[in-house]
Amino acid sequence: MRRFFHADPGFEAAFSAFVAERRETPEEVDAVVRDVLAAVRDEGVAALLRFALAFDKVALTETTLRVSAEEIAEGAAACHPEVREAIAFAAGRIRAYHERQRPADQRFVDEAGVELGWRWTPLESVGIYVPGGRAAYPSTVLMNAVPAAAAGVERIAMVTPPGRLQPAVLAAAQVAGVTEIWRVGGAQAVAALAYGAGPIRPVDKIVGPGNAFVTAAKRRVYGVVGIDALAGPSEIVVVADAANDPEWVAADLLSQAEHDPAAQSILITDDAAFADRVVAAVEAQLRTLATGEDAGVSWRDHGAVVIAPLDVSPGLVDVIAPEHVEFAVEAPERLSDRVRHAGAIFLGRHTPEAIGDYVAGSNHVLPTSRAARFSSGLSLYDFLKRTSIVKCDAAAFAALAPATIALAEAEGLPAHARSAAIRLTQGR
Repeated sequence: MRRFFHADPGFEAAFSAFVAERRETPEEVDAVVRDVLAAVRDEGVAALLRFALAFDKVALTETTLRVSAEEIAEGAAACHPEVREAIAFAAGRIRAYHERQRPADQRFVDEAGVELGWRWTPLESVGIYVPGGRAAYPSTVLMNAVPAAAAGVERIAMVTPPGRLQPAVLAAAQVAGVTEIWRVGGAQAVAALAYGAGPIRPVDKIVGPGNAFVTAAKRRVYGVVGIDALAGPSEIVVVADAANDPEWVAADLLSQAEHDPAAQSILITDDAAFADRVVAAVEAQLRTLATGEDAGVSWRDHGAVVIAPLDVSPGLVDVIAPEHVEFAVEAPERLSDRVRHAGAIFLGRHTPEAIGDYVAGSNHVLPTSRAARFSSGLSLYDFLKRTSIVKCDAAAFAALAPATIALAEAEGLPAHARSAAIRLTQGR
């Protein structure tokens, strides 16, 4: 864990260098991914079955690759009733939030008499990657599938590594509108969704988090299909004053540190004594936290405490451009309204980031690794396409044609110019 003092000489350079210390995809990962993608593209389902045995130690057939409707129903029924209720509660809030984002189609006639507009249509098919192992989270299913279903996507194909499917994951898939589930993970799953493989038909877009292999695969197939983003390690910044309970703030910092040893948690406060109490609380909670091993590595290697006036915190947040930022202060909007770069902002002492991970309704799939400088979290818009509409009658065409011809000729594109000029000279 690093400490930075805003008053120290060289603070800005030191802090900026720390923020820039992000983890890149190792070259050996990219090389493996390249070969896996090529194998699935060339061999199809045979490669998927081979990789399942080699990487996941599971023998599958083309028939057992798909999770049957009976398995989904039985698994969902095995989910604890309290968890099922929480899944339904979260799904309803996520659906309501994202449905409010629905844009309207428009048609209008401008001053030249040209009819213009746009219309929105949903994607036909989406693939959702749901990690296995310790990252087998029903919330991942909800945050990716519910907005897709709300947008009107007809086919939502979920892929997840072979092994025991958690009842909560199956219950979430059932509630969220997932139409098919396949036992395939890693880069090979991304390849199957992009290129198709046997019974797995290709999709138009792939969303969902994954490890370095999955992220590298998504980067390589972009263009063949759309992708949501290139997910990196989770991040949180907590801006807190000394009026907070240090135990609360420590828990918030660890809520992201426990995701991954490469995750990053940063505290910004104007009170050094309060910072010391938070650090002590973090160390105490790590000793009893079931995920303490990973969280401890994250906190030790990538965590930071910044002692700075709260009034400069929005500028520091913009340097970090974090996935999540909490403003645990009085009148949090006074500071948060000045933040330009953040995936999601949580306001006040009673709004921990964990609320956003599950039931607030906003999406928890957010830009990481400073991508909040140029991108947004997952939304309804990720599952919609906008098509432009243009309509001219003879008079409107005549008003636009001369400038069209002049620009086409200036660009050395005579056929473009002729397609307009011929209508002027041979008008009907």
